[in-house]
Order: sequence, then structure tokens, then C-alpha cells
Amino acid sequence: MSALQRADDSFNRWRHSDFDARADLMHKLSGLLKKQKQSLAELITLEMGKPIKEAIKEIEKCAWVCDYYAEHAEDFLKDRIISTDAHVSFIRHEPIGAVLAVMPWNYPFWQVFRFAAPALMAGNVGLLKHASNVTGCGLKIAELIQQAGFDKGCFQTLIIDHEQTAELIQQPKLKAVTVTGSEAAGRKIAAQAGQSLKKTVLELGGSNAFVVLADANLDSILDTAVTARFQNTGQSCIAAKRFIVEASVYDEFLRRFQDKVKELTYGDPMDKNTTLGPMARADLAEELADQLQRSVQQGAKILTGGEQSKTRFEPTIVTDVTVNMPLMQEETFGPVAPIFKANDDEHALNVAAANHFGLGVTICTRNPEAILKQLHRFPDGAVFINELVKSDPRLPFGGTGLSGYGRELSRAGIKEFINQKTVFVKTSQKLRNDNFMV
Repeated sequence: MSALQRADDSFNRWRHSDFDARADLMHKLSGLLKKQKQSLAELITLEMGKPIKEAIKEIEKCAWVCDYYAEHAEDFLKDRIISTDAHVSFIRHEPIGAVLAVMPWNYPFWQVFRFAAPALMAGNVGLLKHASNVTGCGLKIAELIQQAGFDKGCFQTLIIDHEQTAELIQQPKLKAVTVTGSEAAGRKIAAQAGQSLKKTVLELGGSNAFVVLADANLDSILDTAVTARFQNTGQSCIAAKRFIVEASVYDEFLRRFQDKVKELTYGDPMDKNTTLGPMARADLAEELADQLQRSVQQGAKILTGGEQSKTRFEPTIVTDVTVNMPLMQEETFGPVAPIFKANDDEHALNVAAANHFGLGVTICTRNPEAILKQLHRFPDGAVFINELVKSDPRLPFGGTGLSGYGRELSRAGIKEFINQKTVFVKTSQKLRNDNFMV
């Protein structure tokens, strides 16, 4: 039996399960993640080099998203009564079937679970095409979901190449595709899905700005700034990629930021004291080195770091950057922090908004009310004030522009792969429903 046929068979059973049954299994899955978090974190670290402390936090976050949707899915998807000229009219939320998730290596458990938890709780089933360098993580996720009591066809990890992925997308029994990855990957898969009129959600690259205005509290935001750039060795779509600092505080911020970066400890990612691990692959480190070198050729200056050897890349701070340099225009995936000097607050906010990506922006200020009045200036999917951009099961997550479209997490995320069915009834009879009586 093919994986897709198995998924379709499971869907035809799973879609009729009630929310209590789904939630029970999802809570069991959360429990397994919590119980096995050390060994699961070690698997992440072994395959892609994430420092073990960060890998443990990743597993804990996966458990959180499972519990969150177990507790809230029924409320999110209950019938919604709409007042019309009908006797009764409402919106019913129904699952659509098998959804393919094409996932990256940088958060090999979290990226998958933030799709899988809402998809399964909605009554859909999942197929995973994971990045080739985290195959062990992909197989383990499917094993855990089955171990929790889900039918084998509810979630399957497929070891397939790009050509086989394209063929799968064209199959009628596959109903939608969700992609987390590069802009190039998103364009290609969206085009393939479009040929069959399949729904897609794309969470792609980012070039998030981290803006430091003159009135920012440097004491409170410096640790945040370092974490925003260097967590997961800078290999994150929502990492701060462009630091934009108002001129009056530029020198002080740069000095103190450099001091904080010096405190990062490079070493064995399995060592709990390591705060900066290797990059996931040598070719990714070489690509980052190329972006750095091209910016230097255009006038940027390396203040500290800049050396790369295989997967080791020194934490790097770059000054004298201009808005058109690769480090300011392209997505940079690794431990390089360009620091741009803005003339004033207006200049800083304009530069922050002037980018083809639109995942998120951080603005540091003692006057958040002023920024709240200017939210329209930022097309990004998220604006975080005095905090790094991060994903949270309670909040919608996704971008605009080259960062993709659609939303994950929260109420919005669970409704992406749902048929929102309009029901309109005129009758003289009494109607009874689990959610209403008219």
C-alpha cells in the first residue's frame, strides 16, 4: 500500500473521531516528548549541530504546542452561527485530508510539530518530507506520533527526493502543501501545487530588522539583541539579520554588543556550556562567507570575527554597511551581524521597512505608544517591541512579501487546512445540533 493511500484510508477514519479522543492522544504525545526530551535533543544536536541547551528547549516547545491545540482546537473549530434571513445559518469547519509538509533542518522538531499538532487536531493527516540532513529526526517524529496511539497513516515520514515530491503533489488524494524553507524552495513547490490547484502555506526566508532607537534601554535589550542574532548559530528565519541603530546611541550599542558577543562560547554542541555551535553544513558556511566577502568588497568593515573553516564560523560583527549590500538585502543564515547607523528615528524606521522580506521586525524604545501608532509602516507579519521576534502557539505566525503567505499557530493556523463550509437552512421544523438548538 502506498503512503498516500494509507494516509487517505486513515483520514476517512480519523476525520470522524471526536475532539476528546484527539486531545487524549495529543496530550500523550506531549508526555512522550517531555519524557524523552534529553534523547530527542541529542538527536537534534547530532544531526544538525544545535547546542544541546537550545535543542532541549525546542523539544519542550513541541510539547507545549501539542498541549495547546489539545486544549483549544475544539473551541477554534466549533460551528459559528451567523445571523441571516435563514432559519439558521452557520459555518462548519471540516478537515480536507492529506497535507504534505516540506520541512527544513534548522528546527527539525519544532517546524514539524507546529504543523502536525493543529493539522491532526483538525482531523487532517500528514505526510512529511524532511530535510535530508535530519532524516533521523523525521523518522523519530513519525515513531513518536504512532507511539502516542495515532494510526500509522495519520502521520508518515517519507524518504523521497525532489522529483518524487513533485510527483506526490500532483496526486489527487493529496489536498494541500505546507512549506517552511528558502524563498527558492517556496517558489518551486508553490508552482507545482498551483498546477493542481492545491492550497499552500509558505513560511520562507526573512531579513528581520532589529531597530535600536535613541531612547532604548540598552541595559535591558543587549542580551535580547545577541540572542536574536546568534541563537541556533544564527540559522533561523526569524533571527535578527539587520541591526539598525540610531546615531546618538550607535557607538555605545556597538561597544556593548561587541562585549556581549565575546562572551559566546564556541565548542562541542553536546556540552551544556556551549552557546555557539557549528553551522549545519559546510556549504551553508561557505555561502555566508561569500555574502560577507561581497559586502566587504562594497565597503563594509569586519569589526570582529569573519573567519570560517568548514562548519565553524566565528561570530562576526560588521560595520560601515549600506542598505544595498548583500548583508542588508539578502537572507543571511549564520552568525554574522551587520550594524547600520541611522541618522535619526525616521531614517531607522524607513530602513527597517525597506526590504523584500516581511517576516518580522523588532523595535527597541521606551516609547512603545509611538510605535503602535505607526504599525502600518511595517508590512511584516509581526512587530515585536523590546523583544526578539519569536513564534508562540498562542499567536499567528507567518510573513509577507518574499517571506511567504498564510499563517501557522493560534486560531489562524488551524484553519489554514480546513473547509469552512457555509450552511444555510430555511425550515419550519425545530433543528437540533451539538452546538445549537433553534
